[in-house]
Amino acid sequence: MNETVGDLTPRTRALSTPASYALTVEELLALPSLTGSQLIAGKGGLEKVVRRVNVIEVPDILPWVKPNELLVTTGFPLRHADSGRPFDAHSLVELVEGLAERGAAALGVKEGRYFGDVPAAMIDAADRLDFPLFLIPRDIGFDEVMSEVYTHLVDSQAWALDVADRMHRALTTIVLEGGDLPQIADEVATLFEAAVVICSPDGRVQATAGASADLEALDALPLFDPSGRLHTERLHQGLQPAPGMAAGQIAVAPINAGGTDHGLIVAVARAGGLGPVTIQALERAATVVALAVTKKLAVSAVESKFRGDFLRDVLNGAAEPTDQIIEYCSQLDWDVNRSMVVIVAQLDQVAEANAGQSVQPPVVGRMPHERLTAAWQQVVRRRDRFAPVVGFSHEVVTLMPAEQGDARTVVEDLIASVAGDSGGGRNSFGTGVSRVIASVADIPRAYDQARKAVMVGRRMNGAGSVAHFDSLGVHRLLSLVDDGNELQAFATEVLGSLAGEDADAVDLRQTLQALLDTNCNVAETARVLHFHYNTLRYRIGKLESILGHFTTDPILRLDVALALRVVEMKGL
Repeated sequence: MNETVGDLTPRTRALSTPASYALTVEELLALPSLTGSQLIAGKGGLEKVVRRVNVIEVPDILPWVKPNELLVTTGFPLRHADSGRPFDAHSLVELVEGLAERGAAALGVKEGRYFGDVPAAMIDAADRLDFPLFLIPRDIGFDEVMSEVYTHLVDSQAWALDVADRMHRALTTIVLEGGDLPQIADEVATLFEAAVVICSPDGRVQATAGASADLEALDALPLFDPSGRLHTERLHQGLQPAPGMAAGQIAVAPINAGGTDHGLIVAVARAGGLGPVTIQALERAATVVALAVTKKLAVSAVESKFRGDFLRDVLNGAAEPTDQIIEYCSQLDWDVNRSMVVIVAQLDQVAEANAGQSVQPPVVGRMPHERLTAAWQQVVRRRDRFAPVVGFSHEVVTLMPAEQGDARTVVEDLIASVAGDSGGGRNSFGTGVSRVIASVADIPRAYDQARKAVMVGRRMNGAGSVAHFDSLGVHRLLSLVDDGNELQAFATEVLGSLAGEDADAVDLRQTLQALLDTNCNVAETARVLHFHYNTLRYRIGKLESILGHFTTDPILRLDVALALRVVEMKGL
């Protein structure tokens, strides 16, 4: 049952190179001041952390025990006060259970006249609770133990602060010399021999660094979706095990600046070895990353204004001649001299989820529209870095290269990568797509088509709709009518009470639409609606009493069909 500490195989780094602020019980037992100490129980708790040390001088020590505290005693306070016996087994078991419950690290008892053989019940309790229990040689003084433990803890903290400070200075130098996120990630990866990821709040990867093997292990983690987005919602700040790795660890620190959430910096080590030092260093690195991101956003804001102003003129047809537009776009790293479609994405209006809350969170993300713009830019850049993507005050406009045959596939792939769980802040947005154009001169017309498509698509299908201009049909003509009240008046005049939103009106409109779809074939309509033939004949009579004889009057049928389309277009 007894084991000599010297025979234990070390499972942590050598003490000469501190691995963390704290000291594990196993490391503690290897200190010179505890040479010859004998671990008698609780081997499963050797990895417990020691942050402080205290001497038991009174029997009722439990109320004053702190987490991660090493307790040492001569054994005298453990004597049974009433019976005068050296110890009471039941009381010692309760002591071990109380110490374990309060998060104490370990208990060391000095061998001597106050404490003889350790009761089997106490040893069993310590083994059951993985609570380290060891005997201290009689000639060791507690002052030596306390002095050495505190010295080690202070040295470890000083070392950790020095590492973090040196990293902070190195990273700050990188930023001041014009470096960016890839250089910062590379510096952190080199220091910790780990893979490092810097990502946006919604998981868009901004930079990665590390050795090839570390990056391969990072890619194999079940933390990325097919679009490459990191599932930030599955991570939390601090240290955590890496899913799918036996000994892997993940360290996470948030990137905050000016009350704004700019994302996360994440370190992944295949063989572990990360600790509190890593967390503090990552927090320092996150501060420098926030500085780099803020600088980048400031520069980007200026560039985006020039780009946005120019593209707005192009979209509105107020720009220079075609040749000059192509040349100026080339200077902006845009290629518009090719076949393409115009895509317009607009955020849907969503009610505030926390409208009733009186306390706002201290750190907020970028505005949803900014995140949507960033998501579109990153997704498009990955597919074609010369495609223009600009965010305006209420929409994101993309000029995406596409051919007649593959336009739908290209657009669907883009939207799938931005929408839903794939990013963009996961805010619902509607999308309108123009026809394929082959000339810069057609851009204003295509932009108008895409805007009409997103407007009609939202009215027809609600939030999150995707509408292609070529697929709008008669809705394209109806969208040209700017006066929504006039359209509504037309629908009400033609449909009468059927234009309402009560259950009976909606039900009869469905029957009416089915009749029109089958060219007023009563038998076919009855089959489609699963109605009895006589039931449908009764409904037709009711409809004709409201609308007139639409089954025999083709002009009236046309008016009714158009009125139904107007009602279908929500928002009019």
